Amino acid sequence: MSFLKLKLFMFSLMICCTFISINSYAEDGDDVVKVVYHADFSDPRRFSAMLTSINNMVSHYENEMIEYDVRIVFVAHGIRFTTDDKLVGTPFAEDEALAERRDNIKGRLASLQDVKEVKLELCDITRSQVKLDLSKVYEGVTSVPSGVVQLAKLQHDGFAYIKIE
Repeated sequence: MSFLKLKLFMFSLMICCTFISINSYAEDGDDVVKVVYHADFSDPRRFSAMLTSINNMVSHYENEMIEYDVRIVFVAHGIRFTTDDKLVGTPFAEDEALAERRDNIKGRLASLQDVKEVKLELCDITRSQVKLDLSKVYEGVTSVPSGVVQLAKLQHDGFAYIKIE
C-alpha cells in the first residue's frame, strides 16, 4: 500500500471513529446523553461523592453543549436522602453521620435538581413500606412504582447505569 493510500485510509478511519464516538452519545436517534445513578446505600459520604460525580458530569455536558438526561433513582437506604424525616423505627433511620451532613446534602441535591435539571425518582415500594407520607418527600422528587423496575426500564431505554462504590 502506498504512503498516500495509507494516509487516506487512516484519515477515513479517523473520520469513522469520530462519527461513532459522537453517535455513542445518542441513543434511539436523539442527541441526548442518558445516565441513571442508583442510590440504595446509607452512607452520606458516599452519597456526597455521588453528588460530586453528577455535578462534574453535567457541568462537562453543559460546557460541551451536549444535551443530557441524568437521573437518580433512590431505592431502600437511599430514601434517607429524599426527606427530612428521621425515619425513626425503620431500617433507614437517621444516624449521626447523616444528621451532621443533611443540610449540605439537601442543598446540593436541590441545586442539581433546580439548576442542572437532574431528575430525582424514589421507589414507591420503599416509601410505602416505611409509611413515609409523600408530603414529607422533598419537592420535585417523583415517585416511581418500583425503583429496580425503573432502573431496568431506563437501561433498556439506553441510559448508562452508574453506581458509586
